[in-house]
Amino acid sequence: MKNEMILVLDFGGQYNQLIARCVRECNVYAEVHPYTITLDKITEMAPKGIIFTGGPNSVYLETSPHYDKAILEIGIPVLGICYGSQLMAYMLDGEVATAPVSEYGRTKVTINTSSRLFHGIDENTDVWMSHTDYIAKAPEGFTVTGHSPVCPVAAMEDDDRRLYATQFHPEVTHTREGRKIISNFVYTICGCKGDWKMDSFVDEQIRLIKEKVGDGKALCALSGGVDSSVAAVLMSKAIGKNLTCVFVDHGLLRKDEGDQVEAIFGPLGNYDLNFIRVNAADRFYDKLKGVEEPEKKRKIIGEEFIRVFEEQAKKIGAVDFLVQGTIYPDVIESGLGKSAVIKSHHNVGGLPDCVDFKEIVEPLRMLFKDEVRRAGSKLGLPDHLVNRQPFPGPGLGVRIVGEVTSEKVKIVQEADAIFREELDKAVLEERPGQYFAALSNLRSVGVMGDFRTYDYAVVLRAVNTTDFMTAECCNIPFEVQQICMRRIINEVKGVNRVMFDLTSKPPGTIELE
Repeated sequence: MKNEMILVLDFGGQYNQLIARCVRECNVYAEVHPYTITLDKITEMAPKGIIFTGGPNSVYLETSPHYDKAILEIGIPVLGICYGSQLMAYMLDGEVATAPVSEYGRTKVTINTSSRLFHGIDENTDVWMSHTDYIAKAPEGFTVTGHSPVCPVAAMEDDDRRLYATQFHPEVTHTREGRKIISNFVYTICGCKGDWKMDSFVDEQIRLIKEKVGDGKALCALSGGVDSSVAAVLMSKAIGKNLTCVFVDHGLLRKDEGDQVEAIFGPLGNYDLNFIRVNAADRFYDKLKGVEEPEKKRKIIGEEFIRVFEEQAKKIGAVDFLVQGTIYPDVIESGLGKSAVIKSHHNVGGLPDCVDFKEIVEPLRMLFKDEVRRAGSKLGLPDHLVNRQPFPGPGLGVRIVGEVTSEKVKIVQEADAIFREELDKAVLEERPGQYFAALSNLRSVGVMGDFRTYDYAVVLRAVNTTDFMTAECCNIPFEVQQICMRRIINEVKGVNRVMFDLTSKPPGTIELE
């Protein structure tokens, strides 16, 4: 079954994935493609609607990303957002210029509620602005449907040609009624019915996996995390005994995690996955010796994973397919397509050039984290597994700033266990989506008893997030922070200082490295 689809055309904006996720929250499938995709390819994909994303450039510069004006003439509804709105105006001979006053942050705009795009929206509503250029004059045939005190064209439309634009960002949570605006575009303007459901996704993926793998054998890289666990169970439903799940304990896991994963998925667990555990801590430590640069660490860990899987595949015999729990944010953050590289994921950008498998199978590649969780629930995985917080593929290798050693791993494991234990039992107004301890490369002087110390500083991090594309620091009560600090310093050898990371994403990432 082919789902109805909204195409998100990426012009380099930081919120492009949020746009796609907002559309999917409306039960309509959305894909992000770079602005270099051809018009013929777009026509072939037959999207129900197209959204131009924001971007950091000025449309009137020759070096800025542009698109063929014909995309506005093929009859498919188009919504331009921020840079996308300016691009639409520029392509249709409107006027785009440097704004006399830039707008950043929450802004009050007045909108025309008779517009189909703004049906059911308050006439004066809060939106999120982020621009230094603006549309000084709307193109001929367009009606201005929104303005702010300093932005004369905060929204515009040509309803006859089904072209719509907002200078503000409806996809971010700070735009109070943004989800409703996206919904109006998707349903009222594009005529979508909403056929993107996890039931249909799971059934369709099982069918596609059966077609792709056939009677072949597949090896699944199982870490015990949400993504790889869902991928493993999905593959098991499709190919049964032809799947072997290999769990590599690279020595960079949380405290006791290797044994916990084996208890769930091993011979005594609830899943028949042909489970193999490979204890390879020393091997990974040797490869990481002396390495401090985070991207290099990720690449080394990613390559060593593949080499272990190749060795196991040869022992099993005739394994053609490697299965990974890659998800959509992994793909984007690894810089595939036209997006900037944020970090290489060991299951995407961290793969070595030469891989001894016929094909890589990534059944969750187009899903966001919350969609993966819903797919897991549809597959019957227990809530405690589906809702567990994420853990990076390179593990503690990217939660240790600087060189990775067995001593540092032990410090992080113990500190992290204490932090998670205290947060799990604390009464919190909001439960963080992800929380962990990391080890900085900072060593400082301390006093413990009558002795001078020169030990490490542990960094505690807790964030609120649903999509893991953006995150804000979680408000952990000070008394809970104090308990964690005292326990970590008293119980973890080699630590004399504890810090709390307040950084949001962006500008930071959730992980330290």
